[in-house]
Amino acid sequence: MQIRQSDTKTTFTFPVGYHRFHKKQLFNFQLNRWYSLGYARFEDMAKAGSRIATFGDWKREMLGLAEQALREERLVNAAFCCRAAEFYTMSNDPDKEILYDRFIDLFYRTVERDRIARHRVPYQGGFLPAITVPASSEKKGTILLHGGFDSFIEEWYSMMRYFADHGYDVIGFEGPGQGAALRKYQLPITYEWEKPTKAVLDFFSLTDVTLIGMSMGGWFSLRAAAFEPRVQRVIASGHAIDYMKSMNAVLRAIHLWFMEHCRTWTERMAEQKFRGEGQAAWVVDHLKYITKKAKALDALDFYLVLNEENIHSELLTQDVLVLSGREDHFIPRKMHEMQIAALVRARTVTGRMFTRQEHAQNHCQTGNIGLALEVMRTCIEERTHC
Repeated sequence: MQIRQSDTKTTFTFPVGYHRFHKKQLFNFQLNRWYSLGYARFEDMAKAGSRIATFGDWKREMLGLAEQALREERLVNAAFCCRAAEFYTMSNDPDKEILYDRFIDLFYRTVERDRIARHRVPYQGGFLPAITVPASSEKKGTILLHGGFDSFIEEWYSMMRYFADHGYDVIGFEGPGQGAALRKYQLPITYEWEKPTKAVLDFFSLTDVTLIGMSMGGWFSLRAAAFEPRVQRVIASGHAIDYMKSMNAVLRAIHLWFMEHCRTWTERMAEQKFRGEGQAAWVVDHLKYITKKAKALDALDFYLVLNEENIHSELLTQDVLVLSGREDHFIPRKMHEMQIAALVRARTVTGRMFTRQEHAQNHCQTGNIGLALEVMRTCIEERTHC
């Protein structure tokens, strides 16, 4: 991974390859995530992976790497090691907000020489944070970009920089439940993503944009485009058209029956099951955090609204690109074909399934972000022929 900073901007090189930094995907994907986006050194992720067995180990190792990077004046690495430490810090830990603030401080110190601007978009009594990155050459268009379940807009900066370097004005924003919109303005997540999208479009007086949604943000972006004609092109990467249908059909039916008919008992069981370590425990804790719900089942209800009906795929009339990984450990492959089939009125529909041979078979093409960006840019530039 190479990071270069001149007097005007920071540029990133995206490494190719998905590596076995850890035997558990719980940790391995996150180690690959920061490396693949261009924010962490290979040797640091490998070192950390060899020492991690618990969330406590993760926090300790990431903070150690951050301190080392600071001593060596590698601010990008230091910032994203703080972000990584925050990621698996549970919501009841007071260090969570401290680590977030530290990440934000280091990140903006890192990019202070870049030609970017920070904005606060008024929204429902609070604000939606946004970053604008102007085109480095003659402007070709405008791109809006956002994440999903657990991301900050700063994480996508290397991607935003890529598009700006190829002639696009780029606006990254956080919706309710994300980043500072949640942490500083107390805005819980919503599935009605057309509302924050409208606020951003209005604030910047935009009429013709490409909207890119990453991970669960892919579901959000398609939902927004269904109701917002100012979005002319939409790109969704790594989402499920229906999150409950990602589950085995029998297990889904059992879960739904117990949630409806034995809710009190199921709540008690859920609180026991989702306590402690592991992917499920973290997901439920984070879901309670971003929905601002005290009970596990109340938070899990959010997954019920992220369904095939509420995304309103049939309303989209734009150019649509759907990106998926053949070995995505979060999203089953069947979701890709279901989404493509549901876009019955879109002007153009293109699906791209990335493979192991391309090193992009994982969630959101982690392992070959550069290839994913090339596919996105080609689609945007060819517009109706993507």
